Amino acid sequence: MEIPGQYKVVMYNDDVHDFPYIMACLMRFCTYEPIQAEQCALIAHTNGQCSIKNGNWDEMFELTQTLISLDIKVMIESYESHLY
Repeated sequence: MEIPGQYKVVMYNDDVHDFPYIMACLMRFCTYEPIQAEQCALIAHTNGQCSIKNGNWDEMFELTQTLISLDIKVMIESYESHLY
C-alpha cells in the first residue's frame, strides 16, 4: 500500500566506507553520473547528511532497503518543497 505524498532518502556520513564505495552505490542504485555521486558523498561527509533522492514511498522504500543492505546509513523522510 502506497502512502500518499513525497518522500526523500537522506544519506548520512560514516567513517566506515570510502568515497569510491559510496559513489559506486549511488551510481548503480540512484543512476547518478560520477560527478553527482561524488558531490553527494562530499556533501554527506562535510555536512553529516545529504538528500540523495526523492519520490513516492514505494520507490524510496525500495532504495532505502537496498542501501541499508549494503551497510549505507540512510533514512526516509517526508519531502517538503520550499518552491511556493
